[in-house]
Amino acid sequence: MKKLLVTLLLVLLATTTWATAGSLEDRLKTTEIQLALNTNGIPLEDFLSYLSEQSGIRIIAVPEIANINVDLQLTAQQTLGQILEALKQNYQLTFQTNNNMNTVILLKAPYYEEQWLAFSPSDSSMFSSIAKTGAARMEYAPAPVAYYNPSVSFNTEEYKPISDNSFQDTLKTSLSTFSIDVDTASYSNLRRFINTGTLPPPDAIRTEEMLNYFNYDYPQPTEEHPFSVTTEISECPWTPGHKLMLIGLQGKNIQTEDMPPSNLVFLIDVSGSMGEPNKLPLLKTAFKMLIKQLRAQDKVSIVVYAGAAGIVLEPTSGNEKNKIINAIENLQAGGSTAGGEGLRLAYKLAKENFVESGNNRVLLATDGDFNVGVSSEGELTRMIEERRDDGIFLSVLGFGMGNIKDNKMEALADKGNGNYAYIDNALEAKKVLVGQMAGTLYTIAKDVKLQLEFNPGKVKYYRLIGYENRVLENSDFNNDKKDAGDMGAGHSVTALYEIILADSEETIGSIDPLIYQRPEIVQSDDLLQIKVRYKNPADDTSMLFNRHINSSDMTSTPSENFRFAAAVCEYSLLLHNSEFKGQASYNQVLEMAKRAKGEDREGYRAEFVRMVEIDQFLHEK
Repeated sequence: MKKLLVTLLLVLLATTTWATAGSLEDRLKTTEIQLALNTNGIPLEDFLSYLSEQSGIRIIAVPEIANINVDLQLTAQQTLGQILEALKQNYQLTFQTNNNMNTVILLKAPYYEEQWLAFSPSDSSMFSSIAKTGAARMEYAPAPVAYYNPSVSFNTEEYKPISDNSFQDTLKTSLSTFSIDVDTASYSNLRRFINTGTLPPPDAIRTEEMLNYFNYDYPQPTEEHPFSVTTEISECPWTPGHKLMLIGLQGKNIQTEDMPPSNLVFLIDVSGSMGEPNKLPLLKTAFKMLIKQLRAQDKVSIVVYAGAAGIVLEPTSGNEKNKIINAIENLQAGGSTAGGEGLRLAYKLAKENFVESGNNRVLLATDGDFNVGVSSEGELTRMIEERRDDGIFLSVLGFGMGNIKDNKMEALADKGNGNYAYIDNALEAKKVLVGQMAGTLYTIAKDVKLQLEFNPGKVKYYRLIGYENRVLENSDFNNDKKDAGDMGAGHSVTALYEIILADSEETIGSIDPLIYQRPEIVQSDDLLQIKVRYKNPADDTSMLFNRHINSSDMTSTPSENFRFAAAVCEYSLLLHNSEFKGQASYNQVLEMAKRAKGEDREGYRAEFVRMVEIDQFLHEK
């Protein structure tokens, strides 16, 4: 950006010709940038900000391409249409326009059958004449990782139906019980949709996974338990008069050198459906990142499956990195998908090489499209349930688009005492397999359950937001045979409840009074009690601890953690058009998120803001 600013200072007196009338498409053709430009490798996002300032037309890029470096040389008096065409042709981009919002959005061009689709139907004719002018010159730069176009290929993606948790009357139902969830797949899958200029189906949005994608400034545990518990209550942003309660769990951090030895089996789908650039090629990039983090005491085996399953790498020490990487590089896609057979072989290999007091885990990488042999969700999950008692956990990495079976991959990780992440690009692979390696691979607590008892003298109604697939029967809380979610080292878990206090005159539904029993309220200053159960990874008996929350825990100045989590939650309500969204709006989400970005060292919160802005563009188009 500095280099561009220096160039601009040299031509300070130059002006931009603005076209103020007509459609946005017409204005792109006629609005000229008077300056001769040499962008000299600046990020695309900075270049677009400059164009926006000069033209009065807002031009933004989806997160996937915002940081690519642009080497562009332009002569004076280029129109915006010509500049966008140069970007489009040389960087495999496309764009959409929103006349009402005076906005242009740049996206990665779709990729299908080994070729870039340089034009989309909405803009292929608009600049056909511009393409012939040759007015812009640009040095070639490698394109980012490709996507194929789901509108061209038959879409068979599958998601489990989700229905919002409803408000509960505390006099009738004072207990709320659920399992934790550390999965993050829903958020990165949402980003994949946004990056392609489309919106996800409502069932693809799981609020808890959006919340848990981000790190929060929760304290490290100081007691005997492997995670801390933080609570906070303040106003509910989208429904005035309601309260919002945050519960945050923070797992203890473990340095890589302090982790126990790992016995890892990479179970890799090499069927024909994995042939796209954002599947097997991206998968190879992801696993090579993980391999470079392994130690001599770690062991890796590789099992692949297509029409059949087989071992391509026997157990190999982590210090033989070249050998492991070569085995990954030689993988090729083709054939049908015998996922069940692959799982059986992977578990067998993991058990044969079991490390006592170590980390024994199968790491499944797939699009979830199992279609040969044992392939249904029920059959697969029963198989995994039978083997998790052997102390071998299962984590799932999802890849691709157009045919991903999100429902199967979430269920497999859930039943396998592991976590589910969706890898949409190399940066996400780095986040999951490098930055969060300890959390992805090493479990510090299993079968973690929460049970909240609300005091009807203080709380009239409550609603758990998200975790619809994790709600448990109240009796499951004390049942150590009931499976629940697991927490990895350094993982954080965030849950939100919307609360209506007892002094509110609001009513939500009603039932006739009972004639054979009467509620008896115990006088207490508590709003609620939070009970937590968990097991140490090698134990079969759970441990219990609790926290009491009272009115003094409410605040009118919520923390950065609270405000950002509330913004993410409100965005989720908008995405699936929840009946409980109240006064939620994109503008409010953006305002809260921008003010609560905090230090944001990795830039994930800033990326969230950009995604919401683009989603707003798509919704209002």
